[in-house]
Amino acid sequence: MFIYLNSFPRVNCLLYLFSPQDFGEYQESYYSVQTTEGEQISQLIAGYIDIILKKKQSKDRFGLEGDEESTMLEESVSPKKSTILQQQFNRTGKVEHGSVALPAVMRSGSSGPETFNIGSMPSPQQQVMIGQMHRGHMPPLTSAQQALMGTINTSMHAVQQAQSDLNEVDNLPPLGQDMASRVWVQNKVDESKHEIHSQVDAITAGTASVVNLTAGDPVDTDYTAVGCAITTISSNLTEMSKGVKLLAALMDDEVGSGEDLLKAARTLAGAVSDLLKAVQPTSEEPRQTVLTAAGSIGQASGELLRQIGENETDERFQDVLMSLAKAVANAAAMLVLKAKNVAQVAEDMVLQNRVIAAATQCALSTSQLVACAKVVSPTISSPVCQEQLIEAGKLVDRSVENCVRACQAATDDSELLKQVSAAASVVSQALNDLLQHVRQFASRGEPIGRYDQATDTIMCVTESIFSSMGDAGEMVRQARVLAQATSDLVNAMRSDAEAEIDMDNSKKLLAAAKLLADSTARMVEAAKGAAANPENEDQQQRLREAAEGLRVATNAAAQNAIKKKIVNRLEFAAKQAAAAATQTIAASQNAAVSNKNTVAHQQLVQSCKNVADHIPQLVQGVRGSQAQAEDLSAQLALINSSQNFLQPGSKMVASAKAAVPTVSDQAAAMQLSQCAKNLATSLAELRTASQKAHEACGPMEIDSALNTVQTLRNELQDAKMAAVDGQLKPLPGETLEKCAQDLGSTSKAVGSSMAQLLTCAAQGNEHYTGVAARETAQALKTLAQAARGVSASTTDPMAAHAMLDSARDVMEGSAMLIQEAKQALVAPGDAESQQRLAQVAKAVSHSLNNCVNCLPGQKDVDVALKSIGESSKKLLVDSTVKGMLDNPNEPVSDLSYFDCIEGVMENSKVLGESMAGISQNAKTGDLLVFGECVGVASKALCGLTEAAAQAAYLVGISDPNSQAGHQGLVDPIQFARANQAIQMACQNLVDPASSPSQVLSAATIVAKHTSALCNACRIASSKTANPVAKRHFVQSAKEVANSTANLVKTIKALDGDFSDDNRNKCRIATAPLIEAVENLTAFASNPEFVSIPAQISMEGSRAQEPILISAKTMLESSALLIKTARSLAINPKDPPTWSVLAGHSHTVSDSIKSLITSIRDKAPGQRECDYSIDGINRCIRDIEQASLAAVSQNLATRDDISVEALQEQLTSVVQEIGHLIDPIATAARGEAAQLGHKVTQLASYFEPLILAAVGVASKMLDHQQQMTVLDQTKTLAESALQMLYAAKEGGGNPKASHTHDAITEAAQLMKEAVDDIMVTLNEAASEVGMVGGMVDAIAEAMSKLDEGTPPDPKGTFVDYQTTVVKYSKAIAVTAQEMMTKSVTNPEELGGLASQMTNDYGHLALQGRMAAVTAEPEEIGFQIRTRVQDLGHGCIFLVQKAGALQICPTDSYTKRELIECARAVTEKVSLVLSALQAGNKGTQACITAASAVSGIIADLDTTIMFATAGTLNAENNESFADHRENILKTAKALVEDTKLLVSGAASSQDKLAQAAQSSAATITQLAEVVKLGAASLGSDDPETQVVLINAIKDVAKALSDLIGATKGAASKPADDPSMYQLKGAAKVMVTNVTSLLKTVKAVEDEATRGTRALEATIECIKQELTVFQSKEIPEKTSSPEESIRMTKGITMATAKAVAAGNSCRQEDVIATANLSRKAVADMLTACKQASYHPDVSEDVRARALQFGTECTLGYLDLLEHVLLILQKPTPELKHPLAAFSKRVAGAVTELIQTAEAMKGTEWVDPEDPTVIAETELLGAAASIEAAAKKLEQLKPRAKPKQADETLDFEEQILEAAKSIAAATSALVKSASAAQRELVAQGKVGAIPANAADDGQWSQGLISAARMVAAATSNLCEAANASVQGHASEEKLISSAKQVAASTAQLLVACKVKADQDSEAMRRLQAAGNAVKRASDNLVRAAQKAAFRKADDDDVVVKTKFVGGIAQIIAAQEEMLKKERELEEARKKLAQIRQQQYKFLPTELREDEG
Repeated sequence: MFIYLNSFPRVNCLLYLFSPQDFGEYQESYYSVQTTEGEQISQLIAGYIDIILKKKQSKDRFGLEGDEESTMLEESVSPKKSTILQQQFNRTGKVEHGSVALPAVMRSGSSGPETFNIGSMPSPQQQVMIGQMHRGHMPPLTSAQQALMGTINTSMHAVQQAQSDLNEVDNLPPLGQDMASRVWVQNKVDESKHEIHSQVDAITAGTASVVNLTAGDPVDTDYTAVGCAITTISSNLTEMSKGVKLLAALMDDEVGSGEDLLKAARTLAGAVSDLLKAVQPTSEEPRQTVLTAAGSIGQASGELLRQIGENETDERFQDVLMSLAKAVANAAAMLVLKAKNVAQVAEDMVLQNRVIAAATQCALSTSQLVACAKVVSPTISSPVCQEQLIEAGKLVDRSVENCVRACQAATDDSELLKQVSAAASVVSQALNDLLQHVRQFASRGEPIGRYDQATDTIMCVTESIFSSMGDAGEMVRQARVLAQATSDLVNAMRSDAEAEIDMDNSKKLLAAAKLLADSTARMVEAAKGAAANPENEDQQQRLREAAEGLRVATNAAAQNAIKKKIVNRLEFAAKQAAAAATQTIAASQNAAVSNKNTVAHQQLVQSCKNVADHIPQLVQGVRGSQAQAEDLSAQLALINSSQNFLQPGSKMVASAKAAVPTVSDQAAAMQLSQCAKNLATSLAELRTASQKAHEACGPMEIDSALNTVQTLRNELQDAKMAAVDGQLKPLPGETLEKCAQDLGSTSKAVGSSMAQLLTCAAQGNEHYTGVAARETAQALKTLAQAARGVSASTTDPMAAHAMLDSARDVMEGSAMLIQEAKQALVAPGDAESQQRLAQVAKAVSHSLNNCVNCLPGQKDVDVALKSIGESSKKLLVDSTVKGMLDNPNEPVSDLSYFDCIEGVMENSKVLGESMAGISQNAKTGDLLVFGECVGVASKALCGLTEAAAQAAYLVGISDPNSQAGHQGLVDPIQFARANQAIQMACQNLVDPASSPSQVLSAATIVAKHTSALCNACRIASSKTANPVAKRHFVQSAKEVANSTANLVKTIKALDGDFSDDNRNKCRIATAPLIEAVENLTAFASNPEFVSIPAQISMEGSRAQEPILISAKTMLESSALLIKTARSLAINPKDPPTWSVLAGHSHTVSDSIKSLITSIRDKAPGQRECDYSIDGINRCIRDIEQASLAAVSQNLATRDDISVEALQEQLTSVVQEIGHLIDPIATAARGEAAQLGHKVTQLASYFEPLILAAVGVASKMLDHQQQMTVLDQTKTLAESALQMLYAAKEGGGNPKASHTHDAITEAAQLMKEAVDDIMVTLNEAASEVGMVGGMVDAIAEAMSKLDEGTPPDPKGTFVDYQTTVVKYSKAIAVTAQEMMTKSVTNPEELGGLASQMTNDYGHLALQGRMAAVTAEPEEIGFQIRTRVQDLGHGCIFLVQKAGALQICPTDSYTKRELIECARAVTEKVSLVLSALQAGNKGTQACITAASAVSGIIADLDTTIMFATAGTLNAENNESFADHRENILKTAKALVEDTKLLVSGAASSQDKLAQAAQSSAATITQLAEVVKLGAASLGSDDPETQVVLINAIKDVAKALSDLIGATKGAASKPADDPSMYQLKGAAKVMVTNVTSLLKTVKAVEDEATRGTRALEATIECIKQELTVFQSKEIPEKTSSPEESIRMTKGITMATAKAVAAGNSCRQEDVIATANLSRKAVADMLTACKQASYHPDVSEDVRARALQFGTECTLGYLDLLEHVLLILQKPTPELKHPLAAFSKRVAGAVTELIQTAEAMKGTEWVDPEDPTVIAETELLGAAASIEAAAKKLEQLKPRAKPKQADETLDFEEQILEAAKSIAAATSALVKSASAAQRELVAQGKVGAIPANAADDGQWSQGLISAARMVAAATSNLCEAANASVQGHASEEKLISSAKQVAASTAQLLVACKVKADQDSEAMRRLQAAGNAVKRASDNLVRAAQKAAFRKADDDDVVVKTKFVGGIAQIIAAQEEMLKKERELEEARKKLAQIRQQQYKFLPTELREDEG
């Protein structure tokens, strides 16, 4: 047998059919093998062929053959036995290091050891293996796969259980045939069908999800998600089996259908079972088995839905869906063929394999799409199913793209590539058609006809027109679109009218079409007007009004269509919400087993029960609305049930999310989390849809309630007939006890809601009357059901008939009451209708009492109650107090735990004292005092008991497993007692026999009880969140108070005169009071106001015991003590009794001590805090361990769960922890009973937190990210620990205020820790496109928009409007960015989505407040709904962004994202227009202000033209032609100003009119003044400028006035903004007057200069006011700018002095014009420069001061010139110089301040002048350093004989020091001089002539550098000289160098400087000082050298040889010196030649 060691995958074998070149190295020659086993091999091949043919017949070819990448494994090698074929995935993964030597398979040799010969074939050998297939090659399961196996096993059990359950139907009790029974059956059938349908939806969606998730390589499969899908399938199947059994029982009357239904359900369960087997990780089934199993689930689902009649998608739709899916498959098959063609020609083996892999993947993903379509087609109406199909489509799209890419890489053959891309585009097209088909179903409601599109367009475009007010072009463009849409709508309506058979309808349609056509014609006219005059605001306003009219007409015309669409949307939303709720309940039940936190689970179960009660109503609402599409009451029922569903739904979402972290089963937790999210999204949609439907269906609630009540009456009538025939049967679940109880409690609810109805109808409030009518109808429905139940359950036929009759009477009476209420609304305040209403209400109340009295045994109960009442009065107080201690499960008082301790302490003291008093007085026999002491003691005992009972209650409920009760809103017993007492008192009042004292006491009783009632009402109204109840309590309190006041008046009259007349008046006055109190009592007895007792756990009860036992002992022994004392008081001389008394006294004191100890020990929450602290400490240790492991890089990866699931878990647990922070802080500060619950809940979240965090970290590749997550988690745990310590310390004691700061701080830290970790998680999630958290956050923000009562607004509407606009615009910008990024770089979308989520959160908060503060209410409602709409848009956009991140190349998602972004932008504009509507006036002010600023800019331009002398008249007109027009328009403007000022205090509409009008008038005025100025002619430009300046002043003043008006709108009269408004109005009037004067003076040449000057002075004063205001300028400028602006002032001052001297009008006008500009510019520049952030506070103050001084000086100068003009005398002209000097002084100061502002930072580093200054400063610094160095030097120590030269070295040092100091001063002076040059403008900050200034600066720089270098040398020489290392010559040359460089520096400065300037003088002086100092040094050094020459006497040696040697040495030295001198000379010459090398490079280049 031969062994060939090269294995080819089967794909390649297939390839050899068409690819001969692939045989690699063997392709040159033939390759043959010889074997002796030819026979066996041929048999083997024959066997294979048989197998293949067999497979081919039995299997659908697609799946197995399609997977061409698989290798074949053969396991039985005997001929004809090779029957086992197995498919295996080629796993691609990372390279693993390891040993290549794998354990061999040991087989026994059949004939001993074999020899191995080379060169010849060994003899054949054969081994046959028979028996079990060997499973050894199976890899071990990963932990994720094991977890999935566990889930699948659990699910299998559940499915088997469901299958066995489905063998029999439910047993139902016999049902009657009356109307109610029939309705019950119908409702049950509807509910079951809905539930089954939603469960089947979930099963098919789960199946499709399994198919999609298991598509790829097993390594990449997300097993947690697969587990979640499987859990969803099995849990829904379990729930479904229950529904199917019930439905089968209900359907049994239709023959045999029940059995068919069960069979279909069993088939479905079987199919699910097959799927579960196929997807097991251990299963060896091929992929096709999974797809087939999924397909059969689809078929079984379709069959089941057909059986229940719920297959709502029409067959045709499903057929089209399947054929489209097959079209995709066919197109993909073509693509695969084309790809194979490419593979044939590919040269490179690797590329070829890639093409084949891609083509195979493409075929597989298509087969998967077909399977997915099969599965979901029966339930395609469900969004989850659509999502799965779209997901499968995206997989195909991706695989097609990969295939095309692989082909392009593999070949360059353009023909082949063309074929591939053509085939790919066919696949894409087919896929597109399929997805379009699905989407079309998704978006289709019921078809609404042709109106839909047109109506939508009209609504959108009119909004656009409103929001683009001010932009005429845009408005006209939108109007064109509008005209087109309306003409479409009109045509559609006309053609409908012609086709209509009913003439009435046809007429209606034609009338509506005509109305619409007329509105369109008006709108077109207005649009033409606006287009012709784009600047005219009136025309725009007309267009806006016309568009508004058109909108109203469209609404009227298409009302039914619009309403239908809205109701359809609501039906769909309600269906989805009910389905999502059903799913969540199923998920909750499934998660129950693995939820470790019992409290969270309890809450979840409770909220599920609550929601389950609401689902039937919602389903009935949907069915009713669908069945009767036109029926208003059906629609209202749907709206009401939707609105009632929202609150329990939201609660369930919250409790489901809270339970998720503590569910240990991953798949169940994931399912619960997903369901909760889906439910939250569905609720958000339901909320919006129900609001819209509520708006559309209008106030029809009263009619609807009436219909409901009449239907109930008929049902009761029907039941009566059935009862008479003995056919009335109770419904399943009804018992006599339950129904009687329901009847009793509902009768109170009916009474209460009727009382509300009466109050609201009497007030004429339609909205609340509707709400009350709805509530009454709801309560009556329950009452009718209960009454029928009692009748059906009772055995007494007479009682049954009486019950039904009385209930029917109630219904009849109620119908009349609602009818009357409706009448009363029409004429509110009409006495007659009010009276009728009261009578009907009485009758109803009477029949309601009768109804309750008909309850079996009710009379006996009443009698018993009365007797109990009598006898109870006789009982002792003791027993009542003792009763408190029997079962303390309700709060006894409002005392907190710590108040209880105080109460016990205080009362025990009092008790001790009174006990002592008792024994003392018993001894003395002072019975009076004895009695008092007993009284005090009993009071103290009551107080003690009450405190103990309350403490015990608080201890009980503080146990985490207990549930707190809650106190009712009111105490019905208190109200009933008060009612009884008031009635008795009133009888006494009017009783003729009652004496005056009795009358007075009765009056006192009435007053006492009514005031108590009013107080209770006030408290209740402040506590309740129900707005109707709130109003009712307030109203009732008013009625009671008013009627009491009237009664008191008559009592006073009666007290004065007890006549019959007065008694009668008094009797009449009691009636309204009694009635008011009775109504209030009825209302207060509403069951929703009652208290709910607590449920105390076993542990809680145990904790209560010590307190209760001590309290009881204390009570008993106290009672005994008092009894004993009583006998002693009678007989004090009885010694045994005294010892008994002592014993009792001892027991009492002991029991009080133990009571105090018990209460102290059991402080609520302390024990739980300790447990929680331990738990969190453990968690911190765990996270520290994980961190250590991560640091050492060996943190074990968690592979039992996907990273997405872990992130999801971590996010949800962190969010839940975040939600608990505030409740814990509140509990720790003052709610001790809640503390234990909250901390236990918090601690329970930390274990899952640590698990999830470590898991997430272990999956991260980046070490830094790992550490971040672990550190942040640890921080969170530590901050929680801190919080618990603080909470334990606080303990819930409100008086322990010293702990409250610590609690607040800990809470803040913890919030920050939560925020940090959330930011990290959101970033990580958004990077991978996980947007669930963001969608959640947006949905939560939306739900908060209208939940509960909003907080009190802290600002005005304008404040909130501003912030909402800001966030809305931010969202619009983000949406636009997302559009761009989706194409360019999709990976950035996550960040943008996160940004949008945050912005929307803020927007929703602020939007809510804007809606609360908006006037009128409708606007607020509109803002709220539009912000909600925007939320939906944001959710869709964020979801698409996530999808696109996961798959960046997906073109569908890109398109969808762009559509969603557009929708968001549109919705933002709708929010903005709603805000504008809420503040028309303010908005108009903003628009007007922008128009006015445009006018001011335009006038500035005109001034420039005039100044240039180019403003000419168009024809030869004179100024006189324009004067009248100007004056008239100016007067109109004054009127507008008045309106504007008054508008601030009146309505927004008036303000809007005034703002628009004033803007229009100023525009007109500016135009006429410009024409007037032009008519003056360009030869007199100055006068033109004067005139235009005058109008510019007016425009500026108007702009300020509009701003002030906007600020003062809707503010009270004493608000500071009102004073600003008054000031602005004054300025406005002044400026208009000034304009009028200027206009009159223009033609009078003698006065126009004077007038111009007056106007300028006024203008400058106004500018100064603005300058002095506290407002910070919007932008800042540089000090240089400020300095430059002072030049204008200098010039203007000169001009003013000249004009004052000449007195010529032309000069004066020129001065006036120049002054105005110069001063304004200077003030603006000065203020802007002084507010630069780098300017210090004092410099700013100085700048502002000198700016003001300069202006005031200049004003004085101008006023003096004005004086001279009026009386030109030399004496007056004389002071002009002094005035101008004052201005000049102020300017100088201002410049110096600007200098100070500049500081050293404000420079342009490139500016040569700046470089010069820097160098100079640098030089000065180095010189100073050198000087310091010199200072430290000391002359060296010398031998004694050189004593007299010591002073020389000191001289040198002194001289050197002074040179250093002088050069330092010099360089600083040079720097100052250079700054001055800049200031004077001789050297520009940006040089005018860069080369020139640059060269000068370089000269200055190099000179400064030389000075520094020379000084440095000098210091070194001085140092060396003093130390004796250098010659004096070096010192002298250094000093000379300093002098030379100083001269150079002086020259450099003098080039540009002003010789007279201060700085230049300083510079010169400094230069002289340097020169002097260096001269001194040179002299000193020369003198020294001279002395040295004198002093150095030569000592001649006396010895001969020595003498010769001396001479030779001297000569040698001389020659050496001469040579050195020569060299030194040469060197100097060289240095001189190359001196430029020492110059800076810039100068060298110049010279070069």
